[in-house]
Amino acid sequence: MDDQDLLVRSDADSDTQDGGGKAHTRRLPANVEAEAAFLGAVLIDNRVVEDLPIAIRPDHFFASIHQRIYDRILTLLDRSATASPVTLKPYFDGDEELKELGGTTYLAKLTADGQGLLAARDLAQQIYDLALLRELVTVGRTLVEGALDTSDEVEPLRQIELAESSLYKVAEGASSGSEAKDFRTAAMTAIKMVEAAMNSGGGLSGKTSGIAVIDDKTAGLHNSDLIILAGRPGMGKSSLAMNIAFNCAEEHLKFQRDGGPHNYGAPTAFFSLEMSADQLATRILAEQAEISSEALRSGDMDARDFQRLAMASQKLSELPLYIDDTPALTIAGLRARARRLKRRHDIGLIVVDYLQLLQGSGRANDNRVNEISEISRGLKTLAKELECPVIALSQLSRAVEQREDKRPMLSDLRESGSIEQDADMVWFIYRADYYHEAIRPDMPNPDGSSSPDVEEKYRIWEERYLELKNKATLMVAKQRHGSTGNVPLHFQSEFTKFTSPVMKDYSSWGEG
Repeated sequence: MDDQDLLVRSDADSDTQDGGGKAHTRRLPANVEAEAAFLGAVLIDNRVVEDLPIAIRPDHFFASIHQRIYDRILTLLDRSATASPVTLKPYFDGDEELKELGGTTYLAKLTADGQGLLAARDLAQQIYDLALLRELVTVGRTLVEGALDTSDEVEPLRQIELAESSLYKVAEGASSGSEAKDFRTAAMTAIKMVEAAMNSGGGLSGKTSGIAVIDDKTAGLHNSDLIILAGRPGMGKSSLAMNIAFNCAEEHLKFQRDGGPHNYGAPTAFFSLEMSADQLATRILAEQAEISSEALRSGDMDARDFQRLAMASQKLSELPLYIDDTPALTIAGLRARARRLKRRHDIGLIVVDYLQLLQGSGRANDNRVNEISEISRGLKTLAKELECPVIALSQLSRAVEQREDKRPMLSDLRESGSIEQDADMVWFIYRADYYHEAIRPDMPNPDGSSSPDVEEKYRIWEERYLELKNKATLMVAKQRHGSTGNVPLHFQSEFTKFTSPVMKDYSSWGEG
C-alpha cells in the first residue's frame, strides 16, 4: 500500500455504504502531484524557498520520500550549496523507496516539467493547508478515541482542554512543536537573542518591562519564562505588574508606528482575578494623566486635569492590552483563554493577578499545596506552549510580619515550594516606608505642649520616613539566566507608578 492509499476509518465510515453494500473509505487529504511539482520548482530555482508566503517544513509533505528530499534540499541551502538533481544524487543512491520510483532518475523527472515555477507559492500554500487538514484528522481521531475510552477515570473537561491545546497547535502550524529540536535550531535562536541584545545597545534580549533598572538586571522578559512577582499586601504588586504590562504593550505600539531594528514590546494579556477591568483602566489613566486615583474616583478635577485625562484616554485607545477580569478562573480555563488571545491577537506577554485566586482541576482532593503546585506547573507549561513570558503575582505568608526584618525570602512563598521550583525568576517587591509608617509615634501637639521626648521621637521618625518615602526595592531572589540582587525603584503612590530612580547611589536605597 503506498502513501496515497492510507485510509482513515471510523464507525461512521463503516455505517455509510454505497448501493453495492461496500463500505466507503476515506483517504487522508494530500496532493502528491503538487508536492512533486513544488520540489521540481525548488530544484530548478533554489530562490523559490526564500519567496514562500509560509515556512514549509519537510513534515508538511505527505509522501515520505518527498519529506526526505526536501529535508536534504534545506540542508544544502543552509550550507550555501546548490540543490539540484545532480547534488542530491549521492544522498539517494541507496534509497529503497526511491528505487521503486525509478531510482535517482526520479530526481531529474521532478525538474522535467517546469510548470511548478509558475505557481510555486500556490503549490506551497496547498501543501501547507493539506498538512494542517491531516493534523486535524489526527486530532479528531484522538479526541474520538479518548471520549470513547471509559476504562480510566472519566474527565471530560480534561479531554476538552487537551483538544483545545491540540487545535491551537494546528492553528499555529506547530503541531510538531513538541518534537526534539536539533542543536542548530536551538543555537540559531540563541544567536538571535544575542543579536537583539546588541541592537538594543544595553543588553536587552527579551521583552522590555519599560523600567530601565529592571531590564538592566534581567536583560528583559524572556519567552517561555515564568516570573513570580510576590509581596505582602500593600507593597504594590498589582501596580508594578500593570506598569510592566502597559509598558510592554506601548513599546509594541511604538514599533508598529515608527519601526526599528527590533520589537522589544508585545501585545499583552492581563488576567485580573481580583480587580475589575474598569478599576485597572482607572489606574492606567491615573498613571498616564498624572492625576491621583482618588481624584478620578471622586471627580475632584479642574478643566486642565480633565483635558489631560481626555488626551491620555485617546492615546491609549489603540493600546494592544487585553484585560480579562473573569473571577474564579481555573488554570485550564485561563490556558484556554490565553490560547485564544494568542491566536487572535498574537499576545507576547501574559500577566496573572494573582496565582492564589486561580483554581485547580479539582483532582487535588482538597489539598491546597497540591492544587497550588498544579497551578504553578500549569503556568510554566503555558509559558512554554505559547512561547511568551508569564508574570504571575503571588501572596506571601504572614511569617514576614512576625520578623523584625520585614524583607521577604524565598521560604515566604505561600502554600507551596513548587512555586519557587517552577519559576525561572522570583521577584519580591518591598517598600520600607510602608512598615516605617506603621510604627509612627504620637504626633506632637501643634501648640508646642508636647514633651521634648515626644517631639524628638517624632522628629527622628519623620526624618527617616522622608528618606524612605517613594522608594521601593525589587528583590530578584531567583534568576535562572543571571545573578540575583536588589533593584531600586521609584514609586509614586498617588499615581500607582513605578519608574527607575534618578539618583545613582543605591547603596542604602529603601532599607528599613
